[in-house]
Amino acid sequence: MSLQTIWYVLVGVLFAGYAVLDGFDLGIGVLSPFLARTDDERTTLRSSIGPFWDGNEVWLLTAGGALFAAFPPVYATAFSGFYLAMILVLAGLIFRAVAIEFRSKDPAWGRFWDWAFFGGSLLPALLFGVAVGNLVRGVPLDARGEYAGTFLTLLNPYALLIGVTGLVMFAAQGASWAALRTDGPLQMRAARLRTFSHWLLGLLIVAATAATLRVTPDHVHNNLGRPAGWLMIVLLVGGFFIARYGMAGKADLWAFLGSSLGVVGLVGLWAVGNYPALIPALNRPELSLTVTNSSSSDLTLKVMLIIAVVGIPLVLAYTALVYRALWGRLKSEAEGSAY
Repeated sequence: MSLQTIWYVLVGVLFAGYAVLDGFDLGIGVLSPFLARTDDERTTLRSSIGPFWDGNEVWLLTAGGALFAAFPPVYATAFSGFYLAMILVLAGLIFRAVAIEFRSKDPAWGRFWDWAFFGGSLLPALLFGVAVGNLVRGVPLDARGEYAGTFLTLLNPYALLIGVTGLVMFAAQGASWAALRTDGPLQMRAARLRTFSHWLLGLLIVAATAATLRVTPDHVHNNLGRPAGWLMIVLLVGGFFIARYGMAGKADLWAFLGSSLGVVGLVGLWAVGNYPALIPALNRPELSLTVTNSSSSDLTLKVMLIIAVVGIPLVLAYTALVYRALWGRLKSEAEGSAY
């Protein structure tokens, strides 16, 4: 396996980690108006992600940094061509962060911060999926590898379908987390919404697969023709059945783990289907930015790989310790919470 392919996999792992971990943060924010009926319940939902959300966002920052170092032309095209979309995502993440921290300290503006928490979670969750849809479909690139479209070009029907699918994926992850971390009536509502969102996600995945066959059949064929693609399909389908097993037996941890496996499977199908392209060129494959024509030098990739081999296990160990130390269900009466 070449250094370029290794780094393609590592960047994919970082994005998958972000989708799993910050996915439930975004999902909690999206579902908060539908799950919580009192201020105590809204506080409980925020408290369920309070110790974790900022650490979870580091996965996105690390993925962006790895993309910049390993595939700088891809980073340049993505962040310049998708500039307005990136600004909207950033604005959403900022509003979400401020809402989490300010809600309990600024009750006079409580309703505003509640809606900021919702909108700041909804916007990134939707736009991340729209971005993936465009990267599967392909985007217009010129001969220099620069984006040749507009913001409205990104809002095509296929990308919007993938965007809605991603939004529901995050909502299902958030409902699974809420059912795992809360108790009482709030937990019961989260469990019901978890079931509904997982079935809705299944239907959207079927619709997205059919649309992908029509828009870019090579993506589906790549997944079906590669062992890694079948592995991702197994993770997706297996995760669905594990989640259903957990829901049926009221084993909330199994339901959350199954949902997380499904998220990894979906992100993996995107990565395997696109390989070797990172940004496919719409209707002109020869202009696509791939692992071979957009990577850094071998020396840079080798040095970065050494850092990653040392750093990633440390990050995983630290993350595991944090989750272990702060694990457990939260009581619905959370007046003393900092969130």
